[in-house]
Amino acid sequence: MSCYYHMRANGNPPEQEVPDFFDYEMWTGPAPMRPYDGLPHKRWWRTFREYGNGITGDMCVHMLDTVRWMLDLGWPKRITSEGGIFVQKDGKSNISDTQSAVFEYDNHNCNWQHRTWGNPDDTDYPWAFKIYGSKGVLKGDVMKAEFVPVDGNETIRFDVVYEKEKYPEDLSEKDIELHAAPATRKHMIDFLNAIQNYTKPVADIENGHISTASCILANLSMDLKRPLVYDPQSRTVINDPEATALLQRNYRGQWVHPQPDTV
Repeated sequence: MSCYYHMRANGNPPEQEVPDFFDYEMWTGPAPMRPYDGLPHKRWWRTFREYGNGITGDMCVHMLDTVRWMLDLGWPKRITSEGGIFVQKDGKSNISDTQSAVFEYDNHNCNWQHRTWGNPDDTDYPWAFKIYGSKGVLKGDVMKAEFVPVDGNETIRFDVVYEKEKYPEDLSEKDIELHAAPATRKHMIDFLNAIQNYTKPVADIENGHISTASCILANLSMDLKRPLVYDPQSRTVINDPEATALLQRNYRGQWVHPQPDTV
């Protein structure tokens, strides 16, 4: 799994007065308060760990979730990650520009790597997963997939499915991701059916939690420079009280962190 998009903002905008129309206090919420240096648009806020979990939490989570679903994987046995800001040191951004992570399972590992600089190792799959099997390699991203057999037979290719003719309103929807629209519709229908039938949806919240938490643990492993073993029952990192304490950060001001027994 990898992502080589140049999506890490690297600017140095000056501090400025908060506009009258913008409630920066409420927008910041429980997160640490950063000096205001312009509207925190979608590219700017994502580049600070005060608000998010970097490229690993932004991009790895999608590919890890896909691979886990395809291979029927649960919680990793152990998570190890290394990285930092190795190249893009001039801007204010504080998320890693280079990071690798290993999510360990019984019979294989899931490996992640991202760089927000340089070229991808596979220009056809700059953000993708690759599953290596005894019969071949399966490559996939959000636009296509292909299976390359090890025996030299013809590669099997799959392209994204659009529904432009069936749903022409997609073409005029602001900021829509056309390649994701069919899957979004099916997930919404599946979710509504699950509510009606008291069943779990295909994209169950527990699986979303596992993929998300695994990426957060990878960031903690990078910060602490050691592997982490997480126990989802006790919600602790085994034999590591320092890492366990970092699973929840202090909230700012009067904001209160929700607990399982209070929500």
